[in-house]
Amino acid sequence: MSSAGEGKEGWPVELTGVTESVVSTLGPNDRWNFAALGLFAGEPVTARTWGNTRTRRNFHGRGEGYVQFTRDPVAFVEAACSIHEREEPVLPAADAWVRVEAEHVGSGESGGTQWEEWALRPVESVVENRVVPTTSRGYSAVIEGTVAASRLDVESYDTGALLDRLAYFEGVVERCGGEREREAFSRLSEHTGWTHRNESF
Repeated sequence: MSSAGEGKEGWPVELTGVTESVVSTLGPNDRWNFAALGLFAGEPVTARTWGNTRTRRNFHGRGEGYVQFTRDPVAFVEAACSIHEREEPVLPAADAWVRVEAEHVGSGESGGTQWEEWALRPVESVVENRVVPTTSRGYSAVIEGTVAASRLDVESYDTGALLDRLAYFEGVVERCGGEREREAFSRLSEHTGWTHRNESF
């Protein structure tokens, strides 16, 4: 059942462990940049940006963003694997979103990559769609595929092992995914070029 909720404070969903989301941040070109963002449950909820990303720069410049939760694998892949910008801060496919203030609370280095940690404090949230949860292996394989692909150029990760994972996830999507999951993994492959790297291993 679909219903637009009124804006309120607090997270629109219960967070446990690490929850993958999409975040939009306003860039210097006054367009919203969309990227994947892992949320670490706690008080407050935290997230890390890796490297000199647009999200990192926009958090520093604006101090806020819109965290979104979507079941659309294509929307997630576009945010995670490409430079995706829009004029509006919320994806049409978002089932819920929360505007957050982002406070820089730490930094460090891992595997040769600099990271920065952010405390995310909700200012306003809306539930657009209330849905009955289902478990989709195809959708999960798409999400895990974006994580593996994001580590391909990190020296501390074994490239061959990551390519094996991506090949496995591709097979899961083919067997268990629907049309949107297959389209999402096709775009992941197009954006990252991992299949061409696989040919050299």
